[in-house]
Amino acid sequence: MVNRPLVGVSTYLESEVRWGVWELPAALLPAGYPRLVQAAGGLAAMVPPDAPELAGAVVSRLDAVVIAGGPDVDPARYGAERDARSGPPAPERDAWELALIRAALAAGTPLLGICRGMQLLNVALGGTLVQHLDGHSGGQVGSFGKHRVLPVPGTRYAAAVPDPEDVPTYHHQALDRLGQGLLPAAHALDGTVEAVELPGAGWVLGVQWHPEMGDDHRVMEALVRATHGSA
Repeated sequence: MVNRPLVGVSTYLESEVRWGVWELPAALLPAGYPRLVQAAGGLAAMVPPDAPELAGAVVSRLDAVVIAGGPDVDPARYGAERDARSGPPAPERDAWELALIRAALAAGTPLLGICRGMQLLNVALGGTLVQHLDGHSGGQVGSFGKHRVLPVPGTRYAAAVPDPEDVPTYHHQALDRLGQGLLPAAHALDGTVEAVELPGAGWVLGVQWHPEMGDDHRVMEALVRATHGSA
């Protein structure tokens, strides 16, 4: 039996979360993320924010890294003035997850960015973001919708998901200038870049949608296969 790889998933850090009689700060993660890792053949580990200088030590103990969705990236991270429609910053998550991304890239550890995670990957490589897209969230505010994404032939993403598919999505931001080395791997029907990847020996993919909210495991299965040396 092939050993199940350990897949670390970055977590939210919230100042107040209530359960039962408790109301405390909490590191938490929607259950869809670990369930997706498990369904794809991996073991899921939550990776809460820590000192950025420890990111390399954390990544060295993982077989793959997933940067989860969450709040908007602070525009200061990519040299932009804040748009009034950008959400409040999450400085600890920004610093920690950027450090995780850079450590994974340096180590050649397979890396998947989901929604915010794809945007942070772009920022980590010197790219920028569109701070607000009108009419592209796929649903009402606060709810997920679906829209079609078209894979770019010849990409790693297309190898995993060769045909257009309708994906669960909710985002109001998108990539603007692509980071160094990144290539589009999928587009929405309106041309918005919906997936990016970094060509080369390492396995690096970002998707703008939320596979953890759907039933298609192929993107996560490709990440798990990459830990065994096959894309």
